[in-house]
Amino acid sequence: MNVYTYITPIVLLLLIAEIIYSVRVKNGIYKFQDTVTNLGTGIGNQCINLAVVVFVYKWYGFLYELTPFRIEVTWYSLIFLLLLQDFIFYWFHRLGHSINIFWAAHMAHHSSEEMNLSVGIRASFTQRLFQFVFFDWILVVVGFSPDTVYAMAAVHLLIAYWHHTRLIDKMGWFERIFVTPSHHRVHHGVNPQYIDKNYSEFLIIWDKIFGSFEPEVEEVCYGVTHPPRTWNPITVNFQFWKQLWDDAVAAPHFIDKFKIWFMPTGWRPRGLEQYEKNGRIGYTKSEQIKYESNPLKNATWYLIIQVIIGNLFLALVINLNLPLEPSHRIVLSIGVFLMIIAWGGIMESKPWALSLEISRILFMAISLIYVLHATGLSPLDSWYNILIGLAAGTSIMYVSYYMKGSVLAANEMELTRLEV
Repeated sequence: MNVYTYITPIVLLLLIAEIIYSVRVKNGIYKFQDTVTNLGTGIGNQCINLAVVVFVYKWYGFLYELTPFRIEVTWYSLIFLLLLQDFIFYWFHRLGHSINIFWAAHMAHHSSEEMNLSVGIRASFTQRLFQFVFFDWILVVVGFSPDTVYAMAAVHLLIAYWHHTRLIDKMGWFERIFVTPSHHRVHHGVNPQYIDKNYSEFLIIWDKIFGSFEPEVEEVCYGVTHPPRTWNPITVNFQFWKQLWDDAVAAPHFIDKFKIWFMPTGWRPRGLEQYEKNGRIGYTKSEQIKYESNPLKNATWYLIIQVIIGNLFLALVINLNLPLEPSHRIVLSIGVFLMIIAWGGIMESKPWALSLEISRILFMAISLIYVLHATGLSPLDSWYNILIGLAAGTSIMYVSYYMKGSVLAANEMELTRLEV
């Protein structure tokens, strides 16, 4: 069972409710391009979680057989597991802001320059794997079963999801013990006093005990100190990985090529230009210049519809109750990643965006029809396949006739800018 199959609808319902409310009151906390990027990144992350499921049940199953301890699943053992999970995650999260390789696995979640529930979906492709590889195995060794550990990790993630809202102000006595949106807004801030604070996800007492607590006072400026400045989810996720790799390749001393991955954030190899040691790190809202781009014309409603279709497609890919082979899920996941990359290209008016969009529509439609037929879920002449064909054909026609001229216009604008 993939517990994310059940959690995803809850997350989406809360997100839709906040978007509807924000649009009605016009509070401006949702920026269209950023929101689509967050959703695309979250969709890609759910495909990665399929591989994590396999890892958890194989590797954790091996550990579970070795340990002599067994903890029966009861209401009080689940509460204990939640508290233990929260304590372990605090240190995992703190390490994610302290060591280069762990920050690389976590940075994508912080890269949005906005704060709303869609940012809670902007999950790193690699963080969940790092969590299970380096930390959560402890829970199995003490006696919790792999499926219980995996399910509680998802519940813990859901508990932390609502912290990403700006609609809830401070919450009085509740904030003395539990993490609230106010606490987590600080965690996402790049204001100098907010950087690397409030790591807790459920109980704020860990930050207060271990000296990483900071209250929300100054208006929070969201993002990272070196923002990716793109809507491409691949770049968003692997920007810092690439930076570390480039530094490792360029490092004059051989040992530094390995050290860089495990050194504190801000460390660079000898012989390369060093970061300023005592300079001011971070910036405030008044100093921030947010990333903006000109999307292709007529793209807004098209992308909204494609996000809806993409989530329906994802629901099929991650549903482990369906009789899909691993190869089927891999093929369908490839289509998902092509889709979210194309969305980024459309929002940045990339010359390759429309050709990729048309190609991925064809790929996703053909692969979906094949998989449904191969698994016996839908014969070739079923209404499902007719609907898939109509959706794909309509999308391709819209892209070809209503968005084609936008690429030419964008290219002409770029040439004019370069000539000037």
